[in-house]
Amino acid sequence: MNAYDFFITYWWILVLLLFLVFYKFILRVFFGMVIVPENRIGLVTKKFVLVGSNRELPDGRIIATKGEAGFQAKTLAPGLYWSMWPWQYGVDMQPFTIIPEGKIGLVLSKDGAEIPTGRILARRVECDNFQDAQKFLENGGQRGRQTAYVTAGSYRINNYLFDVTITDQVIIHENMVGIVTALDGEPIPQGQIAGSNVEGHNNFQDIDTFMNKGGCRGLQPQVILAGSYYINPWAVQIEETPMTDVPIGYVGVVISYIGEDGKDLTGETFKHGNIVSKGFRGVWMEPMGPGKYPVNKYTMKVELVPTTNLVLNWANARSEAHMLDKNLSTITVRSKDGFPFNLDVAQIIHIPATEAPKVIARFGSMGNLVSQVLEPTIGNYFRNSAQDSDVISFLSTRKERQSSAKEHIKAVLDDYNVNAVDTLIGDIVPPEALMKTLTDRKIAEEQQKTYQTQRIAQEQRQGVEKETAIADMQKEIVKAQQNVEISQRTADATVKKAEGDAKSVVLQVDAEANATKMRANAEAEATRMRAGAQAEATKLNASADAERISKTGLAEAEKIMAIGKSTAEAYELQVKAMGGDNFTRFKITEEIGKGNIKIIPDILIGGGNGAADGSLSGLMGLQLLQMLQEKKQAEKQN
Repeated sequence: MNAYDFFITYWWILVLLLFLVFYKFILRVFFGMVIVPENRIGLVTKKFVLVGSNRELPDGRIIATKGEAGFQAKTLAPGLYWSMWPWQYGVDMQPFTIIPEGKIGLVLSKDGAEIPTGRILARRVECDNFQDAQKFLENGGQRGRQTAYVTAGSYRINNYLFDVTITDQVIIHENMVGIVTALDGEPIPQGQIAGSNVEGHNNFQDIDTFMNKGGCRGLQPQVILAGSYYINPWAVQIEETPMTDVPIGYVGVVISYIGEDGKDLTGETFKHGNIVSKGFRGVWMEPMGPGKYPVNKYTMKVELVPTTNLVLNWANARSEAHMLDKNLSTITVRSKDGFPFNLDVAQIIHIPATEAPKVIARFGSMGNLVSQVLEPTIGNYFRNSAQDSDVISFLSTRKERQSSAKEHIKAVLDDYNVNAVDTLIGDIVPPEALMKTLTDRKIAEEQQKTYQTQRIAQEQRQGVEKETAIADMQKEIVKAQQNVEISQRTADATVKKAEGDAKSVVLQVDAEANATKMRANAEAEATRMRAGAQAEATKLNASADAERISKTGLAEAEKIMAIGKSTAEAYELQVKAMGGDNFTRFKITEEIGKGNIKIIPDILIGGGNGAADGSLSGLMGLQLLQMLQEKKQAEKQN
């Protein structure tokens, strides 16, 4: 079979194959068939209109709603459609509009009615989330940015009419607050800085309700708290800011910049500002206690006022954590005698919670209270006080001046609704020259005390040494007394023996009476001389000891006195024992013995009568005296 015969026999198979390959084109051309896939929508463009009055779109319109030529409002959902002849209709397959989780779709309409003058957003109309463009246009939808938006999901939206912009949800984090500024709405009333409260708009997520109820454009008094919100950023701007924290030990005095003028609650006695009830414009009578508050910082201001004791330091090198005293410095004053000096002062104050609004109404802030009242009051008080006394008096009366300052400052601060707890004077720095003078004076005083203490110590040491010396001399004194007593006893014994011998000689031989008497006298004199020599030796020893002791201190003088006294007493005892004449003879004999003078001649002529004996004794005495004088003269010449 040739090719021709094969074609004639099986031509229908070729037609079937061609149909299977080009069936869509054939059905589209001959039957107007359009198949829209399940994940697409068909955007229809009508190329022309055969007959009828609605052949062209009205002026200003780009989307056809009544069969006019052009972009059609109606779209083709997934499915099979007929009579969509390709020479009359163009079908563009577009994917669905998908809004992810956590996002919203902002819609811009390219067609619709004009937005009224003064508005920037088109109001919401019922149109099945912008999936029914026909209904949107027929219900009066306006061109431009829409107040409505679409949330997460898939939508069949006609892209010929609507442009969809995907943006994030509004998220307000923990401990934060969202401050709202509306971009559309009524103008803010005269004299106000923010709109009024509007209810029912679900935290500005339904902006149409907000505007339908008279919401104003601009700053809003309402805020939104932590969470996620579907808010149209074309309609509302959100500023995230921290919540207002009122710490423990503080109260928050609210100053409201919005609201109606309220009635003053302070009465006639307080003339420094109005304090109003909560919700009115001005300083609120009721302060906020410790806690966190969602405060709109643009419509209200919260001034923190410490209700615990507050310490303020007038010192260059010290400042408290509250930093209210960061601009305070050491106070420089001038004394009555013209010396400038510095002093540090600490002031403790307390503001009752009920008085906090009055303080803020009067001064506006705690910083103004410090700079306008406390700083000049305390500084001027101490400057005036210092001018009434010299530096030394100021230093010495510090306690009294601190007490006086406390009373004065307390009386002043009571007028400002502030309690003065205490006033403390810290470090006082006098002039350097004056401090040197005072230091030198103090050093001199301390040195004088030191010298006095040392003098007392020396006197005590001398007393100890004196007592020690006296104690040491007691042994010598006792020894000297014993020697005197021994000498006295020896002399007495010798005298007794001499007397006994003399009596014995007298009884034995009368003829030898005088000789015996003389020998007895001589022996007695010798005995007296020996006793005298011993006494003299004792005297010399005592004198030598006294001389040695006198050189060591005042105590040795007493030793000399004691030894002299003992010597005198020894002489007195010897005189009493021997008699005055005998003691004199004894001493003379002692001197003769020392000089080796011969007192008895080689030839002794004696007589028998008493007169001759007496004359002979007198001659002998004279001879002895002459010999003593010659000896002394010879010693002087040598």
